[in-house]
Amino acid sequence: MNTQFSGFKEEDFNVFTIDGLENRMEALQTFVQPKFHVLGEHFASVLSGQTGDEMFYHVAKHARRTTNPPNDSWVAIAGNKRGYKMVPHFQIGLWETHVFAWFAVIYEANMKQQFGKELMKNVDTIYEKIPKDFVWSKDHMKPEVLKQGDLSKEELLTLFERLATVKKAEILCGIHIRKEEAISLSGEETIKRFEETFKTVQPLFDLSKAAV
Repeated sequence: MNTQFSGFKEEDFNVFTIDGLENRMEALQTFVQPKFHVLGEHFASVLSGQTGDEMFYHVAKHARRTTNPPNDSWVAIAGNKRGYKMVPHFQIGLWETHVFAWFAVIYEANMKQQFGKELMKNVDTIYEKIPKDFVWSKDHMKPEVLKQGDLSKEELLTLFERLATVKKAEILCGIHIRKEEAISLSGEETIKRFEETFKTVQPLFDLSKAAV
């Protein structure tokens, strides 16, 4: 277990209340990004073993931003050394209100259409296996999610169809941990939650490999 990670604290979440791009980025680099580097290193190793693929971590740089400060930030773990956006990957990150950890296929991925079809073919198994407290997102830029326990199988299928047919569609699946709970967890407890989550969404990653 990585003893360098002490868990998330109130000041990590408060970064996203700071006004101005420069000030928020400075706080992000001071408080949050060192933790992302520790988590990224840990999970690049864990996920390399778990998936059978060599994995690399990428801390979000937010380099394209010129005026608006980021509302969230993350570290992505992917089987591509140069970047993560174009391939299926795992993410750990923060909004002001919560932590997220999930498997992600975002709009830059060129295998989305085929992956959507793989998901549609396997909807029965996915609906049965994904825990009810897990969440789905169709846009990584927004904090809103759909809870697995609130979805019918038909609604899940609609999400998968959207991925297969809509050019800008995305799909992400994993957990949210509310800020209040996240700051009460030790580093070890937090890492354990993430490890359990990534094991649970591993079948989605496996399906994505079939779609490449």
